[in-house]
Amino acid sequence: MKYVILIPIYNDRESLKLLIENINQEIKDLNSEISIVVINDASSQQIIDEYPNIENIHSIEIINMKQNRGHARCIASGLKYIHEKKEYDFIIPMDGDGEDRPVEIKKFVELSKQAGDRSIVGERIKREEGIFFKICYQFHKFLTLAFTGKSIKFGNFTCLSKATVKKMLDEKATWNSFSGSLKKIEKDLISSPSIRGKRYFGPSQMSFFKLLKHSLSIISVFRKTVLIRSALFIVFYILLIKSNASIATSLPLVLLLIMIYSISSLALRENKSEFDSSLLNIHDIERIK
Repeated sequence: MKYVILIPIYNDRESLKLLIENINQEIKDLNSEISIVVINDASSQQIIDEYPNIENIHSIEIINMKQNRGHARCIASGLKYIHEKKEYDFIIPMDGDGEDRPVEIKKFVELSKQAGDRSIVGERIKREEGIFFKICYQFHKFLTLAFTGKSIKFGNFTCLSKATVKKMLDEKATWNSFSGSLKKIEKDLISSPSIRGKRYFGPSQMSFFKLLKHSLSIISVFRKTVLIRSALFIVFYILLIKSNASIATSLPLVLLLIMIYSISSLALRENKSEFDSSLLNIHDIERIK
């Protein structure tokens, strides 16, 4: 079976080099063909490096993009490139900084042997960030569940079957939110326990505001459900506070309206024509192996 590991990267050459070396080490006993496609999101630093320990990897390509489009769109472009240009059975998107652990690739490969057309997600059971971020992450999961009715406990680190990739390429939400799109199109996902690792170099790049935007982007994929639930909440909340209305009691309504405006704005990122033409953003392709 053929697997392509998809790695979006922006200005993190040292992490990418270490990640590729660790992948090479972890896949040495796998009886599968493993290739790597790196999507360089118009980094300002030189990404190409020397990779002395890659004997177990079938091929490595670095796709240099002309314009920076962001993490989710890098993955979307990578899925399109791999689907159109390479032979594969499964695609494994993973972050390039070490937070998605290469040791878990073997579990994905094992599960995929019996998965058929089903895809596998790395369900987060443990994270390495500080207590504040962990609280924010739990709030993100609660917010998503409350407004969409969907429990999304996975990120980009997944193992996607060809059937799933085809569906994601036809879904405009993929251009906005990877995990939201995957949850929207697939009802029967296989879960594999996954531990969020530590960055190889430097602090985590996921700030509170980036997490908030990430959460709202997922919610925007299910905006019809959100609008229905929000309308019901507004009606019941107004009935609840009508005898005790004040600026303080009106605050939840104001926050809800701000959230609805935010997800409506983020939903505008779902541009199918941009998604379909995303490979025109490729500047060049460098083949390391």
